[in-house]
Amino acid sequence: MESENIECVSVSDGMVEEEEVAHVPHPFLKPRGNGSGTVSGGGVGGGGVPAPVISPVARVHELLECPVCTNSMYPPIHQCHNGHTLCSTCKSRVHNRCPTCRQELGDIRCLALEKVAESLELPCRYLSLGCPEIFPYYSKLKHEAQCNFRPYNCPYAGSECSVVGDIPFLVAHLRDDHKVDMHIGSTFNHRYVKSNPREVENATWMLTVFHCFGQYFCLHFEAFQLGMAPVYMAFLRFMGDENEARYYSYSLEVGSNGRKLIWEGIPRSIRDSHRKVRDSHDGLIIQRNMALFFSGGDRKELKLRVTGRIWKEQQNLDAGVSTPNPCS
Repeated sequence: MESENIECVSVSDGMVEEEEVAHVPHPFLKPRGNGSGTVSGGGVGGGGVPAPVISPVARVHELLECPVCTNSMYPPIHQCHNGHTLCSTCKSRVHNRCPTCRQELGDIRCLALEKVAESLELPCRYLSLGCPEIFPYYSKLKHEAQCNFRPYNCPYAGSECSVVGDIPFLVAHLRDDHKVDMHIGSTFNHRYVKSNPREVENATWMLTVFHCFGQYFCLHFEAFQLGMAPVYMAFLRFMGDENEARYYSYSLEVGSNGRKLIWEGIPRSIRDSHRKVRDSHDGLIIQRNMALFFSGGDRKELKLRVTGRIWKEQQNLDAGVSTPNPCS
């Protein structure tokens, strides 16, 4: 929603959970090897400094790196008449010219390099972020697409933000670059005000980040066209993976004049895009007429109050069920 037309008044409970933890250093800056900047276990170079050890597998892996996109090459691997290789995706990008020698590319496959790739086992590309797994060369891509250690996309929904990172980094990014409201606590009370609620041709939205139980949650509120009907929608996303999100639940409530709508659900992971969650209708949806009824008055101005609560489920492993944590 346009900033001059909307007011968001948020009241959190100010509660800091016992499980709340401090931010950790950015994992992209973790030292490799023994933490000294060198790789231990090698020979001695000039001045007594241990020389880095490069394994034969690492050397072969370098041969499998595309010179254009620098990603690992997978069949079909192409080569020019001089033997320079590149991946099939980049072959069309370079307009059929070798990026190394500028000779015209034909349709030559580098079958020997494809065969070598079949024998390799390599670490996940997110090794530096904590993934300990090693995979056969042709299984690596499938794993990396779903790896729990891969960076998260920025959950900001108002623009095509391309920033990626870990959760502490993205929280700072949302606060500093997108100026998102930050609140501590597991309950909230928001009021959304818009002078002309009939302007919903374009999706309008707001985002607030909550910190509770040592985790971060994104509360979305927006207006959009659901078919021909203008609606408002509110939903929560968990800043983490889906297998962690299922340990939490939330409720949203809106109402007035003796009527109310209540939604309860499990927050979706930010691995699911904002648009995917919205289009799945997995949240509190309010028809515009109902929203104006809740606003009272002459129904010409939106004054919608949304209250909510986040809680952590108490897992009962023996019974295979979960119950609300009374301490939440």
